[in-house]
Amino acid sequence: MFVFDISNPLTLILMLAATVLLIFLAQEVKKSYIGAITLFAYLIILIIHVAQIATLSEEFRYMLTTLSRCIAIDFIFVLITFFAYLWVDDIEAKAEGKKSIDNSLDWFWKKV
Repeated sequence: MFVFDISNPLTLILMLAATVLLIFLAQEVKKSYIGAITLFAYLIILIIHVAQIATLSEEFRYMLTTLSRCIAIDFIFVLITFFAYLWVDDIEAKAEGKKSIDNSLDWFWKKV
């Protein structure tokens, strides 16, 4: 059974670097869809890990802890990319002079 093990430190560092670079790119070009693509990718990875843990057979029970760690890390990345998407959407809305999708975090963005 193939598991995309993101709890491996090297993989975790590479995914974090790629995420930060994509968020920085989205912020520089002021396009929130780049952040949405990243968020969608992490949601797909989360769904895959949950499906793998739900269909885990007895012979692969030793992978339960690895999959559990991967799911926890997936949730962290989903949270990071969700806030990054909202942040870049706010930047894009201000640059184009249109209304943002959600203005409920304006107090937070002013502190960032």
